[in-house]
Amino acid sequence: MAITKENIKAFIKSLYEREPHKKKGLLLVEYASLAYGTITAIVIAILGSDLVNPYYMIEVRMTLIGATALMLWLYLAYPCRLTILARVVMQYLMLISWYSETYEFNRVFDNLDYLFAGWEQSLFGCQPAIEFSKLLHGKFWSELFNLGYWSYFPMIAILVFYNFFVKPQNFQRVSFVIISSFFLYYLVFIFLPVAGPQFYYLAIGYPEKDLYEIAQHGFPALGDYFNHNTALLPAPGDPDGFFFQRVADAQAAGERPTAAFPSSHVGCSTVMMILAWQTDKKLYTFLTPFYVLLVCATVYIQAHYAIDAIAGFATAWVFYYISNEFFHCFTDKALPWRRKGSC
Repeated sequence: MAITKENIKAFIKSLYEREPHKKKGLLLVEYASLAYGTITAIVIAILGSDLVNPYYMIEVRMTLIGATALMLWLYLAYPCRLTILARVVMQYLMLISWYSETYEFNRVFDNLDYLFAGWEQSLFGCQPAIEFSKLLHGKFWSELFNLGYWSYFPMIAILVFYNFFVKPQNFQRVSFVIISSFFLYYLVFIFLPVAGPQFYYLAIGYPEKDLYEIAQHGFPALGDYFNHNTALLPAPGDPDGFFFQRVADAQAAGERPTAAFPSSHVGCSTVMMILAWQTDKKLYTFLTPFYVLLVCATVYIQAHYAIDAIAGFATAWVFYYISNEFFHCFTDKALPWRRKGSC
């Protein structure tokens, strides 16, 4: 169909045109967020006074409930495609708080980076997070990989908005599968306190101390060190680079010594590539270079150990399957506990 002024006007009108039949109840992405908030609220109650900021964490859940209720009221007051989109976007914006909160849980447990750095050394005979940036140094490679790492959130937006505007029949499934995959990774992160190379290497004295000399004596355990220390190693690359600065600014604003294993950057981007393949092969082709750069960048900028990236790729297929199956279960007319058999 040719793109004309009339077609554009008709398309825009369809976005805010009132729907004749309101969709009652919550969206599946809203159920996913509330379920994650509830599960983690139980963990907060169990850990209790061991947590540093339990009241703040409770406030986050109250905010989630209030914001979800407000967006539902907005949709009921003006039911249209745009208010549906606003409800989904709001849940995605909450991911920033959910990610930061994994650090609050991690502060209760002793850090495990010494194990992962040791496994890395045993498996590869080196620390790939150090050697990779040494092998491909200079502004060109720095900007290329930082572009890949920076592309993470734009990739999410592109996939979600593409389905909303172009493949609306896929929008709910894509939105649910992506956000559910995030929550599955976050549940792992809560109980697996691994900070990643950029935090751990600095904590054990790199670059003043030689990592390989440290490795010969065994990587030291740090206990609760990251409960009080959140400094991270300056990333390799050209500080004057545009994308280097964008990544550095994002890390300075929201990075915490948490959530390294498995890499959710690799895992969730792999889930997105599966969905992109199912959505549109041209979209998949467009996103592929950014995906490859992103996967490599997780190690290049020292945000993750190589085994984090490998585990992220492997778990992505499992988490995609779980999230996709949940979607189909809850979109069937008969819910699984109301009928015989499984989903």
